[in-house]
Amino acid sequence: MSALYRSRRRLGALVVTSSLVLAGAAALVARPADAASTDVVITEVYGGGGNSGAPYTNDFVELTNNSSAPIDVSGWSIQYASSAGSTWQVTKLTGSIAPGAAYLVQEGGGANGAPMPTPNVTGTIPMSATAGKVALVTNQTALACGATCHADAGVKDYVGYGTAGDSETAPAPGLSNTTSAARTDPKQDTDNNSADFVAGNPSPGTLTGGPAEPPLDAKIHDIQGAAHRSPLDGKKVANVTGVVTVKGSNGFWFQDPQPDADPATSEGLFVFTSTAPTVSVGDAVTVEGSVAEFRPGGSGGTTNLTTTELTNAKITVTGTAAVPAPTIVGPGGRVPPSTIIDNDSSGDVETTSTAFDPAQDGLDFWESLEGMWLGIDQPEVTGPTSSFRELSVVPAGAGVRTVRGGILLQKTDSNPERVLLDDVLTTIPDAKTGDKLAGVVTGVLDYSFGNFKLLPTTTPTVIDGGVKRETTKASSPVQLSVATFNVENLDPSDGEAKFKGLAQAIVHNLASPDILGLEEVQDDDGAVNSGDTSADKTLGLLTAAIVEAGGPQYAAKQIDPVNNQEGGEPGGNIRVAFLYRTDKAVKFVDTPGGTSTTPTTIVTDRRGMPHLSASPGRIDPANPAWAATRVPLAGEFKWHGQTVFVVVNHFSSKGGDNPLWGRFQPPVQVTAAKRHQQAASVRGFVDQILAKDKGANVVVLGDLNDFDWSETADILVGSGKTALIDLPRTLPLPERYSYVFEGNSQILDQILISQNLRPASAYDVVHMNAEFPDQISDHDPQVVKLIPLPSWVR
Repeated sequence: MSALYRSRRRLGALVVTSSLVLAGAAALVARPADAASTDVVITEVYGGGGNSGAPYTNDFVELTNNSSAPIDVSGWSIQYASSAGSTWQVTKLTGSIAPGAAYLVQEGGGANGAPMPTPNVTGTIPMSATAGKVALVTNQTALACGATCHADAGVKDYVGYGTAGDSETAPAPGLSNTTSAARTDPKQDTDNNSADFVAGNPSPGTLTGGPAEPPLDAKIHDIQGAAHRSPLDGKKVANVTGVVTVKGSNGFWFQDPQPDADPATSEGLFVFTSTAPTVSVGDAVTVEGSVAEFRPGGSGGTTNLTTTELTNAKITVTGTAAVPAPTIVGPGGRVPPSTIIDNDSSGDVETTSTAFDPAQDGLDFWESLEGMWLGIDQPEVTGPTSSFRELSVVPAGAGVRTVRGGILLQKTDSNPERVLLDDVLTTIPDAKTGDKLAGVVTGVLDYSFGNFKLLPTTTPTVIDGGVKRETTKASSPVQLSVATFNVENLDPSDGEAKFKGLAQAIVHNLASPDILGLEEVQDDDGAVNSGDTSADKTLGLLTAAIVEAGGPQYAAKQIDPVNNQEGGEPGGNIRVAFLYRTDKAVKFVDTPGGTSTTPTTIVTDRRGMPHLSASPGRIDPANPAWAATRVPLAGEFKWHGQTVFVVVNHFSSKGGDNPLWGRFQPPVQVTAAKRHQQAASVRGFVDQILAKDKGANVVVLGDLNDFDWSETADILVGSGKTALIDLPRTLPLPERYSYVFEGNSQILDQILISQNLRPASAYDVVHMNAEFPDQISDHDPQVVKLIPLPSWVR
């Protein structure tokens, strides 16, 4: 399974304020009201780190030294208490602060946001995002002054913020997940938190205070600019005019009805209000606020692009106006690039891109429409509605399309036409590959989780494209049918319906193959981390369900792994396995000796013919390539007296690779190197068989988690007379897929066969899962029908 783990999006939730669940900011301590600090002061406090919408993963406290000489803060501390609390948590300080320098104290955090700049000191205090008390103390003993400590003799500086019950004169403003309290002038301490601090964008390690700069008058297109980051990032802007197009739960989008002549600059913009906005769609507004670049958080958040927005906004409704007509994407409107996502960058597109080219680069094309009110006329569905209620669509004219209406991922074409519909503002209906959506689907363009998202405001209507689940033809009596099927974390807790569904698929869609390689089989108690790794019950339930579905009796062969050593769901002990029919000519050659840590090797009989030292047996289990990954399983079979070697595989997931639409271009496949090592291990095993018998019948199959055009596949194929035939590569392009990820049809599952099997092979990817929202697995199975040749024919 290669889908990435993810948390939900920012726009769907209001800011959480409870200090019990937030990784919060500390409340900095200031000097007594009659003793303002003339040297080291607290300059910024932030407590929303890691929360929903947070720009940074951690809370922080920032200090500076306003004297003319370095000050040693070793033996000092930053201390925090809740807004009404009397118990103080301590982070010890070390080192010294140079004159005018920023000193950063990192505190507790969470999963969302970008990593912090390198801190001077790291603590673990979970601080409130909204209200609290922070003290800079000249010793490292927890304050014992209770809930009122600003006048304590050991306190050097003190900040109460929000509803804090103690502060210097009056508290600094209340904060949120996206705002910090910073000194208006880092060189001035009047011992009045309310007067000295303002809420704004967090800026850890950067002294951003000082005399306030007057805001700049700007248009939306000035703020968006022809780039991935605003040229006005961090600036205050005023007199930004437009019409409200869409309301969300924590902000709204507005658009300038008088665009400039540059298609590279977006005319739409998001205003972050933290809570539900009070404006209405169709309001003409003038906005003053701070320009910010928000980087969506969640799993892999640091690889996301940023979205431009206005924060700390003052909104004035000046009247009403017509919402601008949607900008059409596709024929008759803005036509997206057809093959290239980005070819101008060599790393971070926000810093290394040499050009902003919406006409050629899909990344720039969609960026040029960020925040705008868009429409796609009868969008075509290229992948099923996901569990996250996302639906991939393309405008008419996109390609290369699959035979069933998908769009094919290729080495030189990542399909920049694609955009995901998301359910932030309305329900996204179930749809499958090949369907269409009626009329012009309108929405506002956003970005999250490594993808540009069109957020419709009205639920689209689905037009059935007529795509049905496929079935394959049954093999003839002289054909050996061999199949692979990823059964997606199968264990008894999945329930009867899943076992019945898989059984129906095996019997009716796959026509009861003779040999079936299974991937993602879990142990008998699934994700329960009991230490028991047996999968006898899991496989027994599946074989019984097959018989109940009218199929033949299958026997199972597998080897239990060492507990929690092979990746996948913790406690699940995922592994690969064989099923084979007991009513056909296929026979399993049982050779004892196979264990989870014992490798099977190639031995020869008296005629010099190869056999497995253990069948079933694991391939090269001590190789570091298989650390935290499923070890391949080899089995030796007989078919009408002919030996057939089958190897079932499940290589390392792509989870962790840079997203296609991410910040780093070209995307780095950080997981690829391990799959290359795994392919080399399996290829070495195949070479040992072919070295003993160049005409051996060998089938290598499974979920390789890599593409037909990948280096992983190249390594497995090999070269010369012993090269394997990669069957996906023999299919026409529109049929070459077994998996759909974010609307891209692609090969992840493969079957490779030895050269002598080629004349008799009949190969079929059975499309019955990946294109449908009601899946029993996220992978399509595939089957090959072979006639193993006797030795005198080879």
